[in-house]
Parts: sequence; structure tokens; C-alpha cells
Amino acid sequence: MRRSGEAISSPHHVSAGEPARNDRSDWATLRRLFPYLWQYKWRVLAALAFMVGAKVANVGVPVLLKNLVDAMSIKPGSAASLLVVPVGLLLAYGLLRLSTSIFNELRELVFAKATEGAARRISLEVFRHLHALSLRFHLERQTGGMTRDIERGTRGVHSLISMSLYSIVPTIIELTLVLTVLGVKFDALFVWITLAALVVYISFTVTVTEWRTQFRRTMNELDTMAQSRAVDSLLNYETVKYFNNEDFEAGRYDASLERYRRAAVKSQTTLSMLNAGQQVIIAISLVAMLFRATQGVVDGRMTLGDLVMVNAFMIQLYIPLNFLGVIYREIKQSLTDLDKMFLLLEKEREVRDAPGARPLAGMDSTVRFENVHFAYEPARPILKNLSFEIPAGKTVAVVGPSGSGKSTMARLLYRFYDVQQGHITIGGEDIRKVTQSSVRQAIGIVPQDTVLFNDTIEFNIAYGRPGASRAEVEEAARAARIHDFIAHTPKGYDTMVGERGLKLSGGEKQRVAIARTLLKNPPIVIFDEATSALDSANERAIQAELKSAARNKTTLVIAHRLSTVVDAHEILVLESGVIVERGTHAELLASQGKYAQMWRLQKLEAEPVL
Repeated sequence: MRRSGEAISSPHHVSAGEPARNDRSDWATLRRLFPYLWQYKWRVLAALAFMVGAKVANVGVPVLLKNLVDAMSIKPGSAASLLVVPVGLLLAYGLLRLSTSIFNELRELVFAKATEGAARRISLEVFRHLHALSLRFHLERQTGGMTRDIERGTRGVHSLISMSLYSIVPTIIELTLVLTVLGVKFDALFVWITLAALVVYISFTVTVTEWRTQFRRTMNELDTMAQSRAVDSLLNYETVKYFNNEDFEAGRYDASLERYRRAAVKSQTTLSMLNAGQQVIIAISLVAMLFRATQGVVDGRMTLGDLVMVNAFMIQLYIPLNFLGVIYREIKQSLTDLDKMFLLLEKEREVRDAPGARPLAGMDSTVRFENVHFAYEPARPILKNLSFEIPAGKTVAVVGPSGSGKSTMARLLYRFYDVQQGHITIGGEDIRKVTQSSVRQAIGIVPQDTVLFNDTIEFNIAYGRPGASRAEVEEAARAARIHDFIAHTPKGYDTMVGERGLKLSGGEKQRVAIARTLLKNPPIVIFDEATSALDSANERAIQAELKSAARNKTTLVIAHRLSTVVDAHEILVLESGVIVERGTHAELLASQGKYAQMWRLQKLEAEPVL
């Protein structure tokens, strides 16, 4: 049993956008946890019954020891008693010890399903909620810190339940039983000494622990900072290498570790003060109890067995009393960690389904933007009074300089954000009035930066339609013209693509993205700068696949390179969130406006330099 060591805990982290501290009380956090446990109420009650049985058996052990010692003090010549009585008491002693262990194991066995079930349900609820939060939240969050919040919160469920049910409640039961025996069997002074020691011990533990929480919190925050810095540096491994900054990154990480080390030493110093004070209180109470019992034996008011019983009671109380400080620290930290995870659950969704929202009808895939205004921040509008239509089965392209709002249109169509004014409709239905899931089910996208899961090629293509067969995956790969490449790799479709797909080239990743969208087979397709990261040769090679993916689908092409949009039914020229020109490629060239100027400039850039 851990006595003087720090309770296992984890650093407290504040995600982006969250207040540094939460004012919710520990009782409020416990109330949040209770419904998850009450789902297993019969198991909870059974576990409590087994726990009471274990403590009754545990308290019975010192009583048997007293009787055993007193039985050994019988007069000489009583041979039968000498042989029978101690043997019976010894057997009873063994049975009580065995009963304590059996009841404890039964309690663990019965309650394990409740503990693991509650932890699983909370973790899954948080995971689903995080996926339901807006893109804005995920752009601001720190991945390393947030994953620690979830990990700590899950561990906090286990710690809180085990410490409460397996330590606090049993200790209270055992104290009550022991005080009852002492009060009934002997004089009240034994009870008062025990109670006084308990009150002083708990008061000292709570006061010092609350005082040293500031040091522990500082240590936790610095640990999270070091963790976030390390994760951020490793995620940007290539950038670190490009600028030869390994030593610089190691220095930044070491500075974080040094600040953590100083805080950890201060935290350990205050912990040692707490443990030393606890031992002084316990030692004084033990001496007082044994002095009183010894005096009772000398005066003839107590037997030698009574002295042994009091000593055994004190030893049994010493363990939970001594462990109480660790339990308190553990519970406080678990409550903090659990509350942090509940804070993630309470993070408001920026984009919600309207009450009674129904799925998108899906009969017509015509897309309309009607007088759309949008701004990420009120002071910086992105789209201004934007209106256009993509008829079902047609292709509309949007071109313009960086920062003009092209990719924002795709995010709005996907409903990652809601427009501040105007409407976006699919088949005449406002996407704010139908379910988000049905809107996203109707749209496929080949993004500018294709990010793949660190899994097999088959998994990443099948992600477009989970549950698709290998034959369907291969058909989509053939349509995207990547099947031959996959077939020639040693492991074929079981080839791992690496984190974020880094083992594949840009062109290969784009073809996987196209295959994934083809497998999904949505009525609406978005190409968001789908070839901007590729060289000219790869761009031309990918164009055929993009045309195949867009065939007979309502298509929005967001492009920087004008050569990729010449076949669009309509081209919109966007500048500072406003459509400044619109028409076919030929019409826009003939008008000699902004589009024609961009076309000439890109032609000049494409010409070889002699």
C-alpha cells in the first residue's frame, strides 16, 4: 500500500478557448458522474453489501485475538479446554481472514463492470461530442493537451470510484465499528482519543493539501506545456529538419522540462512536510491509546487479551488513517481531471441541427448560394452578398487570389460554419434546416491537402464508404487510376501509408482521395484546389480522374490554376469575397477583364525561360 508517495495524478490542462479554472464544486462533478454509475445500481448495491461484510469480518479479527489470548491464560489442569477452545478460535480466526479476502474479491468482481462501463460510456460520449464540435474549436485546440484531458478523465473515473467505494466508505464503516466496540467494551476515553486523532489528522491533511495544491497545479500546467511543445515539434519534424533547428527545439523542450523540475521539487518538498505531520499525529495517538490500555491491564480493569485487541484495532485503523492523505489527494486530482473532461462535454456546439431537422430529400442536387455574408471574425468579413447557382449535374468553378474566400465556400457548403446572412440551399432546402449528417452524406470532396489515416491503402479508400467490399474498393481505385500502382507494391492494398499519408507522393495521395470520393458516390462533388500541390505533369495526369469523378455530378471546383477550369459550365472570379466576373472560359477571355489578366499572367509563368 502506498503511504508517503504522491497520489498518481496527471497534469491539469486548459484547452484553447477555455477558462483557466472552473468554479464548479466537487459535489457538482460527482453529481455529473452519478447517472453513469446508477445505470448499474444493482451491482453498486451488491458491492456495498460485500464491502460491509468484509469490514465486519475484519473488525472481528481483533476480538478473536483477545479471546484467543485470554483462553491461553486458563488454569493448569484444564486439558480439554486448552486443546479445544484455542483450536476453535484459531479456525474462526482463519475463517474471518479468509472471509475478508473473499468479500473484497467479490466486491471487485461485481463492481468491475460498473466501473469499466461508466468509463467507457463517458469516453465515448466525449469522443462523439468532440467530433460534433465546430471546425473553429479544432483549429484552436492543442492536440497533445486535449488527448491528455481525455486520458486523465478516463483514468479519473477509475480512481474516483475505486477510492470512494473501496477506501473512503470502508474506512468510515471500520471506524464506526471499532469506536462502537471500544465504547461498549471499555471507557469512553478510548473513543475520544481515537476521534481526536481522526479530527486533527483530517483537518491537518485537508489544510496542507489545499495549500500545496497551488504547487501541484503549477507543476501540472508546466508538464502539459512541455508535452504540447514536444508533440508540436514532432508533428513539424520536416520543418525542424529544413531549418537545422534540432538543437533549438531540444533547448526549448529542455527549458520546459527545467521549469517542470523546479516545480516538481517544490511539490515534493511540501508533500514530505504533509507526510511527516501525518506520522506525528498518528504516533501520538497510538502512544496515548496503548498507554491507556497498559494502565488498564496494570489496574486489573483490562485483561492481556484486551490490550492485544486494542493494539490490533489501532494497527487496523493505522493503515486506513495513514492512507487517508493519499486518498484525499487522489480524489481531489481525479475530480479535477474528471471535471476537465466534463468541460469538454459542455463545450457548446457552434453548429447545431435545428429542432426537428429532417434529412435532406436528395431528389435534386442543385446548389444555390443566395446573398451569403460570412465572417470568421465580425471585424473581417470574408464573403459579401455572394449569389450563384450550380445546376444539377453541372460544373461551376471559382477562381481568384489567395484569401478571396474560395475555400470558405466549401466549408460553408459542408456546414462547418453557418452563414451570418443569406441562405445556402441544396435542392431548394436550406442546409440549416436539415440534418448536418445528410448534407455531408450528399457531398464528396477532394481537398487541397489530402490527409490520410495511418492505416492501409484499402482502409483509406474504403473510408469513403465504410463496409465496402475489397472488390468495390478496387473498382474505385481503377477508376482513379491508382490500382496498378497499388498492385505493384509488396503488400498491395495492405500497404501502410504512414502518418498523414507521408509514405505516398502528392499525386498518389490525390488519387487515393479521388478513389475515396468515387467510392462514396455522392451527388455533389467539391474539388478544393485539388491539384495545386502537384507539378504540371502530375496535374495533367490527375485531370482525367477529376473529370471522371465529376461526370454527371453537381461540381464545385475551387482552383488557383486556370488551366484546370476551362471546361467548367460557368467560372466565377472572386476577389475580396465578391464575385467580380462570371461566365464561360471563352466569354471571360473575350471580356478582357480580371480573368483574362490572370490567364495571361499564368501563361507567361508557364512558358519556359530561355
